Amino acid sequence: MRVLRVSHSAVVDEWRGRERALSALGVEVALACARRWHAGGVPVALEARPDERVQGVRTLGRHPALFVYDPLPLWRLLGEDWDVIDVHEEPFSLATAEILLLRALRRMRPPVVLYTAQNLRKRYPFPFGWLERRALRTAAGISACNTEAARIVEAKGFAGRARVIPLGVDLARFTPAEAEPPTTDAAGAAPTDAAPAGGDGAPITVGFIGRLVPEKGVLLLLDALAREPRLRLRIVGSGPLADDLPARASAAGVADRVELVGAVEPSGIPDVLRSFDVLAVPSMPTATWTEQFGRVAVEAMACGVPVVSSDAGALPDVVGGAGLLVPTGDAGALAAALVEAAGPRAESLRAAGVVRAEECSWGAVGRDYLDLYRSILREASPAPEPEAGLEIVVVAYGAPDLLRRALAPVASLPVTVVDNSSMPEIAAICEELGVRYLDPGRNGGFAAGVNAGLADRIAPGADVLLLNPDAEISADDVAALHEALRARPDLASVGPAQVDEDGHEARVEWWLPSPTGTWLEAVGLARLRRDPSYVIGSVMLLRAEALEHVGGFDERYFLYAEEADWAYRAHRLGWRHGVVPEARAVHTGAGTGGDPRRREAHFHASQERFLRKHFGSVGWQSARAGQWVGAMARSLVLGGERGRAARRRAAIYRLGPVRVEARFRGESST
Repeated sequence: MRVLRVSHSAVVDEWRGRERALSALGVEVALACARRWHAGGVPVALEARPDERVQGVRTLGRHPALFVYDPLPLWRLLGEDWDVIDVHEEPFSLATAEILLLRALRRMRPPVVLYTAQNLRKRYPFPFGWLERRALRTAAGISACNTEAARIVEAKGFAGRARVIPLGVDLARFTPAEAEPPTTDAAGAAPTDAAPAGGDGAPITVGFIGRLVPEKGVLLLLDALAREPRLRLRIVGSGPLADDLPARASAAGVADRVELVGAVEPSGIPDVLRSFDVLAVPSMPTATWTEQFGRVAVEAMACGVPVVSSDAGALPDVVGGAGLLVPTGDAGALAAALVEAAGPRAESLRAAGVVRAEECSWGAVGRDYLDLYRSILREASPAPEPEAGLEIVVVAYGAPDLLRRALAPVASLPVTVVDNSSMPEIAAICEELGVRYLDPGRNGGFAAGVNAGLADRIAPGADVLLLNPDAEISADDVAALHEALRARPDLASVGPAQVDEDGHEARVEWWLPSPTGTWLEAVGLARLRRDPSYVIGSVMLLRAEALEHVGGFDERYFLYAEEADWAYRAHRLGWRHGVVPEARAVHTGAGTGGDPRRREAHFHASQERFLRKHFGSVGWQSARAGQWVGAMARSLVLGGERGRAARRRAAIYRLGPVRVEARFRGESST
């Protein structure tokens, strides 16, 4: 595998650990980074190691989102044959836009992976918001260093599931002391016979490493010291508050317990960390900033130092379970937690911290990235054994007789029934047939039911057959579907041919909705449609790797179009869908749907949600007009029930499908 990575911050030697870890795993990595950059306020020049393929590129601008690279070196690099291009810049940045433009001009189409740390839901002014949307639509994969950043890019339009991959730590540098370090006093001296930290009034050395600005919480630490006389504070770093801190400490009455060390070279940070009894990360978020990771917390854990942090930003993800979390801005809670972490909880926190640090080691990060690259390249995986490699999820709502008919032919396979109706009769049928029963406790719609089944799998990692309660398929036909799915590594989903109860063939492959397609149908030129197709969700086998790449179903669709949405997202990520004519199923159709007018309202409301989501407001309004024109034309030329149905459809699109659906559901539209 050949990977081109672009990251301005990789000018810092330590931050190239990701590339070195990938190389150790057999990946051929080339890196382009800034020739010079300011990292943490300190100018850094690239000094490549002899065994690294890294090229320093001139940059214009110093803000991480507002700089561009010299395009000529990138142009040359992009001319090589790459399997993956990994752009370690934010999706809204000018650098990302530049690289994607150069890639397009080169007419090279290796998949692109982007990176994000932005865990605040910001709306960017033009052109940055537009650039972000374009980048997210281009990306085949995204790595995020925190969970919230991942959810944000998914909500903003990334088609798949963003991977949360931590920032790495060099465990060869950040290691625990050979022996338990003695407690030190505020001046750094180690008494010969020191009591355990905090025990019998012994001092506790609290460390702080970071930029000296209010949002990092250093002033809150002074307040915590004033509340707990055992605490001694050692502050490492520089910044705007540096000159004010002595006076602030005096005003708080803790000047004799505060040591200002100043900035320390990166090479000296591990020794500094080992001199602490406990590290404090008391960050305080603002309207425009919050912690995106908190690397210093992991570095401390790797050194065997307990960590106490606020619950700001990404810190709960990083510290939670391996350190102590306190409410943001609560000096009393902070003081108490520092004493607890350095004293009675010290040993357990050290042990948990070492485990967490290992999860963030460069080796672990490299494996995570290699797994991400393999997923977007859809490297062929061996066909699983049928019994272990496939399970069935049925989302039920009432109609126990239909459900029994659907389950009987496949009850020998791993089956989970998610009962949106919470009916005792459904539970009894599942017990009788020996299939697993899940009651989500609410009717959140089909998508929510599917996600409930996916979240509680019988066989994690298996392919999943979605089976409607009003559909029947034999175990042999399920096996035929599975064999066809596994025959091609680019298939995300397959479905069987279907007939109704009278044996009439039913259409199972449909075009994905689009404004252009709507107008072509409206004017009678549907044969010219070139939209990608998908298979309907009544009987639909989903590939495990595609589920991992794309994610679950969008629960904003209560009924209908949820499988179209999933299929379209998969299509944008390079997956395909297909029909397996050798496999057959019987589908009653709307067997559990109830009122046909309610079903019609749900159907068209879901079409509106799909078009708004994937084509924006302008695309939706265009499609809406096309639907209305087509329905009105049919109402004029068709008679009887078909004409009346066309007039109802025209009325739905004139009023707005989501508004019409809200009337049926007894809700106000939003």
